[in-house]
This record gives sequence, C-alpha cells and structure tokens, in this order.
Amino acid sequence: MENFYLILVVVLFALAISDLIVGVSNDAVNFLNSAIGSKAAPKWVIFLMASLGVLIGATFSSGMMEVARKGIFHPEMFYFSEIMIIFMAVMITDIILLDMFNTFGMPTSTTVSIVFELLGAAVAVSVVKIKSAGDSVVLEIANYINSEKALAIITGILVSVIIAFTVGAIVQYIARLIFTFHYKRPMKYFGSIFGGLAITAITYFILIKGMKGSTYSSFELNNGFTVQEWLSANTGLVLLYSFGFWVIFIQLLRWIFNIKILKIVVLAGTFALAMAFAGNDLVNFIGVPLAGFESFKAWSASGATGADSFSMEMLAGKVGTPTYMLLIAGFIMIITLIMSKKAKSVIATSLDLSRQDEGSERFGSSYAARVIVRGTTNFNKKLVRVLPNAITNGIQSRFTPVRYEGDETDAPTFDKVRASVNLVVASILIAIGTSLKLPLSTTYVTFMVAMGTSLSDRAWDRESAVYRISGVFAVIGGWFLTAVIAFTVSGLVALIISVSGKFMIFVFVAIALFMVLRTHTMLKKRNSRKVLEEEDTIEDKDAFNEIISKSSKQLVKAIVSTNQIISMGIESFLKEDRNGIKIVEGACETFSKKAKKNKDKVFSIVQKLSESSVDNSHFYVQMMEQKREMAHAVHFMLSPMISHIENNHKPFIQEQNEELTHLATLIDNFYNYVLHTVKEEKFDELDNLIFERDKIFETLRQNEKNQIKRIKNKLVNTRNSQLFFKINSEMESLLLHTVNLVKSQRDFITFTRQTK
Repeated sequence: MENFYLILVVVLFALAISDLIVGVSNDAVNFLNSAIGSKAAPKWVIFLMASLGVLIGATFSSGMMEVARKGIFHPEMFYFSEIMIIFMAVMITDIILLDMFNTFGMPTSTTVSIVFELLGAAVAVSVVKIKSAGDSVVLEIANYINSEKALAIITGILVSVIIAFTVGAIVQYIARLIFTFHYKRPMKYFGSIFGGLAITAITYFILIKGMKGSTYSSFELNNGFTVQEWLSANTGLVLLYSFGFWVIFIQLLRWIFNIKILKIVVLAGTFALAMAFAGNDLVNFIGVPLAGFESFKAWSASGATGADSFSMEMLAGKVGTPTYMLLIAGFIMIITLIMSKKAKSVIATSLDLSRQDEGSERFGSSYAARVIVRGTTNFNKKLVRVLPNAITNGIQSRFTPVRYEGDETDAPTFDKVRASVNLVVASILIAIGTSLKLPLSTTYVTFMVAMGTSLSDRAWDRESAVYRISGVFAVIGGWFLTAVIAFTVSGLVALIISVSGKFMIFVFVAIALFMVLRTHTMLKKRNSRKVLEEEDTIEDKDAFNEIISKSSKQLVKAIVSTNQIISMGIESFLKEDRNGIKIVEGACETFSKKAKKNKDKVFSIVQKLSESSVDNSHFYVQMMEQKREMAHAVHFMLSPMISHIENNHKPFIQEQNEELTHLATLIDNFYNYVLHTVKEEKFDELDNLIFERDKIFETLRQNEKNQIKRIKNKLVNTRNSQLFFKINSEMESLLLHTVNLVKSQRDFITFTRQTK
C-alpha cells in the first residue's frame, strides 16, 4: 500500500510540473502586458527582469503554502487516504481546466481555480464521509470545511476586483493631472521623485510586508534579531533611505546615461509584479503536491498505521517548505515564460481593452454597457454645465493625447506613465494580499487595474466605451464561470474516486493526459490555420507591392471559397445531406468573418494609401465592400436552404434539381474564369467575363419563368417557390458583386502602380 501512495505522490509532482507550465502560460500576461504594451524596452530585457522577479518571488511564497493545507478545510477531520483523494482530484481538474482555458483563449485565474477546486473536492469527500457515518450533511459539513477562511479568501478575491479598479483609476487620474500626455517636460523636474516614490512603495510592500512568512524572514542577524523583526523595527528608516537612494540613483542614470526615468520605473515594476506573482501564485501550482508529499512523509513515519485511519492533523500545524523546491519551481516558471507560445495569445485581451488608440474591437456591445455609457455621458454633461469653464478646460488640456512621433506601426498601445501606474498599483495590491496570506488573483488585480487606468486616461471614449465595458463584463463573467466549473468538476472527480475506488485515480490521470494531448493537437491545427489566414492579412507596415500581392491573395481565397460554398451547398441541399450542409455552413461563416475582418482594417490601410493617391484608396475600399457583399449574398442564399433541410420540408422536384445542377455547373465555370483573370491579372478579358455573367443571368431568368409555370400548374407550394426565388435572387446579386470586385481590383492595381 505504501508503494501505491508513493506512486500517487510522484503523479502529484508530475501534475504540478504540468500545472506550472500551463499556469505560467496563462498568467504571464499579468506582469508582461504593461511593459510590452508601452514598449518600454526590448523584449529580451523585459523577459530578463520578469525572470529575475519570478525567481526571487518564488522564495517568498513559503507562507502561502498554508492555504493549500488548511485554508479551505480542516485537515484533522480527514484521514490520509481521503486527503490524497482531495489532492488528486484538485490537480487532475486544475490541469484539465487551465489547459482548456488557455487553448481556447478563455480568461481565467489560477487562484480562483485552485481555491474552488479545493473547496469542491473537500465538500465531495466530506459528504461521502458524513453519509457513511449516517450523520446529517447539513449539520456536520461545517466541521469539515474551514468556512470562515474559505469565505475570507473568496471575499478577498471579489473585493480585490473593485479595489483594483478603483485604486488604479484614482492613481492614474492623479498621475495624468500631474504629468499630462506631454510628460517629457514635467519628468525633467518631477521624474526622479515619481520614480523614487514608485520604487519605494514597491520596496515597502514587497520587502517589508511580503517578507512575512517567506524563507528569509527567520534568518538571524548579528544583533540577534531575525530579518522580519529588524525590518519591522526599522521600517521608517528603510523607507527613508530607500526613497533617497532611488531618487539620486534614477537622476544620476538620467544625467550620465540619458536613460528615461519611466523606462526604469516600468522595468522595476515588471520585476516587482513578477516577484509578487511568484510569491502569491506559486501556491496555486505546487502547494497541493507539497501538502501531499508532507502528508505521505507523516503517514510513512507513523509505521503500521493504515491509510484509512491515520489522521491528518499534522497539516494544521506549521510546515516549512524547502527552499530548493521553491527555486526548482521558479526555474520551471522562467523556462516556461521564455519558451511558451501560448503566452502571446493571452495578452491580447488586456491590451485590446486598454489601448489608447481606436481600432477594431474584440467584443460587441451589450445592453448593460449601453446603459452605463449613456448614464455616465448624461452625468458628465450635467457636471460640465455646473463647473466653471476654466476648470473644465484646464482638466481637458491635461488629458489631451499626443500623436505618436515615429513609425505608426511601432506605436505603443499606451504610454509609459500608464504602464508605470499599472505595474506599481498591481504589485502593491498583490503584495498586500500575500502579506495577509490571501491568495488574491493576479489575473483579476492586474486586469482590473489596467481597466481602471484606461478609464481615467479616457481610452474608453464614446467610440469605444460600450465595447470595452462589454469586454470587461465578458471577462468577469468568464471568471465566475471558472469558479463554478472548478468547484463542480473537482467535486465530481473526488466523488467518483471516493465511491468507485482509488483505481479511478489512474483513469482520471489518463483522461487528463488524453485531454491535454488533444487540446495540444487542436492548438497546433488552429495555429496552422491562423498562419494560412494571416499570410494575406494586410498590415499597416506593408509596402505598396505587398498590399497589392496580399489583396490579390484575398481575392483568390474569396473566389475559391465562394465557388466551393455554392457547389457544395447546392449539391448537399439537393441530396438532403445534413452533414454536408453543416460543413458548407462552417465554410460560409469563416468566409464571412474573414471578409468582415478585412473590411474592419480599411481605415488603417486607407491611412497608409492616402500618402500616395486618393483614387487607389477609393478602389481599395470598393474591393473590401464588394467582397463583404459577396459574403452576404452567399450567406443569404445558404441560410434558407439549411432551414429548409433542418425543418424536413419537401425536397425540390426533379425539374428543379436539374435546373440547379446545371446552374451550379455554370457558376463553377464562371468562377474558374474569374480565378484565372485575377491570378494572371488578365483584366483585358473583363468584357468576356461580363459576357459569361450575362449568359448566367439569362439562365436565372429562364429558371424564374419555369418556376412561375410550375406555380400555375400547382406543381410546387409557397415555401418551395420562396426558396427557389431566393436562390435565384442572391445568385444574381453575387455575380454582380463578383464582377465589380474584379473591376475594383483592376483599378486598384493600376492606380497604385502608377502612383508608385
């Protein structure tokens, strides 16, 4: 039996390594987005500072390990075998959930996951134990679950969301009033003081507050005091010296090396936030396996005591965590941070919702967001009427953004003033939580601070506020979903293991391994598709030749997609092939999204093209409009066909089938000709193309006449006729837009090359 539990401990640590890799991929955004978004330094410098912060912060997390041992449940109420079931259920659930969330790009929090997984598994095992004893679950469950501590943790996580948003907004508003968007001049006079205050604040909350419970706090100094005692006794002196040192040091760096002060603050903040992250979040990844390892050692030392009768009261006491284990975990986190490909995708949501400039929005609007924006706008109008013009004009002048001087394609998402506030405020709040042994969610805190500073910076203007607020609601909704799923799945896993036997542990481990491999395969396929999709995506930095080449590739893909959707759609419809029509529906949706994405980038591309000629910009806009209209025509034609099949309506009669089959053949030949014209740029054959289109128009008109005859002869019903006419109508519209698309492409290429 001892070998069995030894295997479980090994499995726990294997899962912990996987959890570290998956978790860091998810949480890297928390301490990288501000530095990357503001482009404060080259990426290797940013990653170096973050890696140092992670490594040092890992050794500060020892005190947080108590959360995994006794923060959620009373360990003395469980036996060793039951504790191992709880820990295995938690780790299995955590690795599956985090991997799925990362793969699908869903926002989540490792802290919330681990807390609710522990809670769900502990409740499930407690219920089984109480029922086996014949007691009442309602009356006894409070003896097993540390409800007071669990409630404090959950409340702390929820309250931190409000506090982070509010504090971030207030601090950013004050900072912007002082430095404005034209911050270079004020930085000459107040920059070193601002930097000194920022780094001193970080020093106080991380070194002094965060020291409590770390591996360094009990080190004895020559005077007999421990590090923690000495820092507590000399807090004021440490802060005074720290402030003076950083003010002088930052000013010297500026004078001697001309290093920008805000860059120093952002990099120091990145280091601090990475350190706070490791100190607070490391427990999420290795706390449970370490608790399992300590439990195994205690049970093994007990001798002949059975696993089903050995009490886990030892977990309620103080158990130290070896420093070498924390350092190993820190190194794994650093390697993952540098090597992970998933970390890039996680950063996009936060940057999209906090960027200063306009662009395509990731989220749509919602009713709640519209109400909030409308109410805030009305309140602001009333406030402006009351306040004197001098005050409102003065405040407005402090919040007027500056145009980025340099290559627009290299413009930062937001400036370094906001990046500094993001990092300093978030690291301080997380360090406070760590010192209070509350596992705050770094995801929640950093995200909400970023949203608060965005609001104060007026990044959420009337053009984007509704979408940004809707995005925040969507992310917060994802957080609550994480909690519910984590609690439910972990509880179910623990319940099944408790009822079915411990062999189910290995079944669930196999399931977890299978799902991780499966999602990894899905991610590779998705990335491959993304590479193919982005090869024709026009970027702001592209030269004219690249724009021509990519626009041609877009047209080729649009023509091929249209032809395939029509051919397969008509064939599947006539055969009443539901699987085939579903595949076509997916292709149609992909085509529509791609067309919309291209159209949404029109503004930035036109800005690039306007440097040369208005005409070529006009033709580019026309191209994107025609392609979007083609996608609409295909959708409006396919949608009623799908509805017809799904509702099991009568199929078309033989005569109609023959007409549609012939039409599909003509369309296929036409689009092959279009493809040849666009690929080879044989625009002198456009008249022939129009002639072929007009021949298809004649076929469409003849089909309509035939349908009218069928109606008069009562061979078809109303629904049949509506669908047939709809197909004809949308097909005609599609062909018109296709020829117009080719014309626009011809004119765009011609004028662009002439201008160049």
